[in-house]
Amino acid sequence: MTSIKSRKRNITDLFGVVPFLLFCLAFEIIPIILLIRGSLIDKATKAFTLKHYLSLGTPLYINSFWNSIKLSGLTALIGCILGTLIAYAIYRWPSIKVQHALVTLSDVTTNFAGAPLAFAFIVILGMNGVITQILLRYFHIQLYPKLSIYSFSGLVLAYVYFQVPLMILLVIPAFEGLKKEWFESAQSLGASNFQYWWRIGLPLLMPSIIAGLTLLFANAFGAFATAYTLVESQLSLVTLQIGFMIAGEVRHDPGIGMAMSVVSLILMGLSIGLYQLSTRRAKWLVRSSS
Repeated sequence: MTSIKSRKRNITDLFGVVPFLLFCLAFEIIPIILLIRGSLIDKATKAFTLKHYLSLGTPLYINSFWNSIKLSGLTALIGCILGTLIAYAIYRWPSIKVQHALVTLSDVTTNFAGAPLAFAFIVILGMNGVITQILLRYFHIQLYPKLSIYSFSGLVLAYVYFQVPLMILLVIPAFEGLKKEWFESAQSLGASNFQYWWRIGLPLLMPSIIAGLTLLFANAFGAFATAYTLVESQLSLVTLQIGFMIAGEVRHDPGIGMAMSVVSLILMGLSIGLYQLSTRRAKWLVRSSS
């Protein structure tokens, strides 16, 4: 009887997962299969071809990948450092209500991205933006053309805006996993604050920090609306080139766009795989230490 009941429970649990599996099939697996197929099929002859991938060796697309990797890596590194420091400050804040308020603010800020974020930066730091005009009128500081929100540096600033709160949300649970007894034990053995963090704190936090860094890289690499609104044709990025190839009128070649998407999926897959390994390592360290 027990085995029959357990089988019925397993069947019931399986039916509960079916809607999720259907969702993944319809919106993830099938589109990826069609994407790979489209990147390997010549639209005119309907024959197998690698010309779309070979076309990615031109300077335009190489430069697009390099700019995207550079932008993603730089904003991920800045977001990782600032987010970790701010997360530690929130973790050490004495008031729990203030902690919850700051975490909620980080959650809201993380989701404020895309075109609304780009327009907000234009209003604040554009050529006629509020801060730009205040600096020019009252402090005689002229931001343009040395510092422009429509350039690579401006895009870095916009990306950091949503990268930092995302890192805060990712790393705060790691700080909460550090027990006060470990710090007190290290102090009783004569260890300084630096020695505690160097030998105990950072080794335990490092897998979570690496996981956050990889996730921030993937998050920035796949961003489209913010870059499209701010720089569009002024800076060549992978996501922008994919949009131009699939939906553009001047340069319309869906095959190349699909090939770029497949390469981007591989990079995203590697980033997410590294993220999963790092999170497993972080959980194992916390369990073994406790």
